[in-house]
Amino acid sequence: MNNQQHSLVVINIVGLTPALLGEHTPHLNALAKDGFLATIGDVFPAVTCTAQATMLTGTLPNRHGIVANGWYFRDLAEVWLWRQSNNLVQAEQVWDSLGKQVDDFSCAQLFWWYNMYGNAEYSVTPRPIYPADGRKLPGLYSRPMDLQQKLQDKLGPFPLFNFWGPGADIQCSKWIAACAREVLDEYRPSLQFVYLPHLDYNLQRLGPGHPDIYKDVQAIDNVAGEFIDYARSHDTDIMVVSEYGIETATGHVNINQVLREHGYITVHETLGWELLDYGASRAFAVADHQVAHVYVRDPADLAKVRRLLENTDGIERVLGEADKAAWHLDHPRSGELVAVAEPAHWFTYYYWLDQQKAPDFARTVDIHRKPGYDPVELFLDPDLRLPRLKILFRLLQKKLGMRMLMDVTPLKPELVGGTHGRHAQSSDHGPLLISNRKNLETSSYHMQDIHQLIMRHWL
Repeated sequence: MNNQQHSLVVINIVGLTPALLGEHTPHLNALAKDGFLATIGDVFPAVTCTAQATMLTGTLPNRHGIVANGWYFRDLAEVWLWRQSNNLVQAEQVWDSLGKQVDDFSCAQLFWWYNMYGNAEYSVTPRPIYPADGRKLPGLYSRPMDLQQKLQDKLGPFPLFNFWGPGADIQCSKWIAACAREVLDEYRPSLQFVYLPHLDYNLQRLGPGHPDIYKDVQAIDNVAGEFIDYARSHDTDIMVVSEYGIETATGHVNINQVLREHGYITVHETLGWELLDYGASRAFAVADHQVAHVYVRDPADLAKVRRLLENTDGIERVLGEADKAAWHLDHPRSGELVAVAEPAHWFTYYYWLDQQKAPDFARTVDIHRKPGYDPVELFLDPDLRLPRLKILFRLLQKKLGMRMLMDVTPLKPELVGGTHGRHAQSSDHGPLLISNRKNLETSSYHMQDIHQLIMRHWL
């Protein structure tokens, strides 16, 4: 190992862009001054799982297979988002590459995605517990298995309900940074990945132009800065990256409602609500921020569905087979078509035409049952007269052992203030790289270059 035996920590500050740096980021500014700041050309789609897989493998979605945060599994006739198995990544990841070439190499993967059953020696990631009585409880997965319990004994339970949902805030990023410090002390991994999600929350709730955003920027700068100072005092180099920039949202597209109105979607009605029947539908969309994979069962429908979507307000373009290859999405997991929203627009997953028939999970935080990403989960329903009281009542029901539904999520996509998924409109509003390693300095990189930059730390 070169570089005076220094280890490397890669910190992913989600949503951080050059435009957000300034007087509120003294710690990140100091790191850039000591080293350098570069922009990163984002990957398409500019979403978490695709961006992370691109950085970790040095390849694009048509090679590593992570075409979105989730997709339609045709053999199961089911949509799955936010899966955790590392086996879904179809290209070699950086810790595997380095493990073959660097003696005594070890890696810690802390809260980056696809974090289960990979070859990183140490890993920690959310894994909620779902007892048979319908409850959802905070939990973690770790390697080694006892690591998660050691961390929670020392740091307290992982704040799952601060990680996503209406309660999402700085607490989970603080916990993850403390976890990273403990892992650094205990195991001294050669390479450590740390995920700090805090900026993502209010950038989506409020939008990047909201005056309160700089409170969030300052908060994450403090958390990251404290960990950076600690790591550097222990002979560790630092690389700060981000996945995408977030733009102001001014509109949304109910793409599945459009498909349903034209007869392409089949629903199954039960208990008074409607469930989207993927296998029986002629065409449906898996909505993911500003990108939607559209799965079309019969090739004879492709041209008609494409024309329909191209003529839908809020959709900028629809990618067919040739276009997908040009955008590096020519992979079997991709939809037959891929819709791209216009600037400042995003796709809902909504498929019902009558809100009274929306399924019960629509009004809850439920990232696995919905056929698409739902940023409205970050909000409490403004139509609830006393939302906090309702939450307390639901929690009391749970404590008493009763089945309950935490139905406080609104069906109001107009609440969302920020979105992402398209290519950034300028490098100043896209992802960035900050490193103390001046020998790596240049003005810009592509996202797939991050893999090689990590490799260069040793080779």
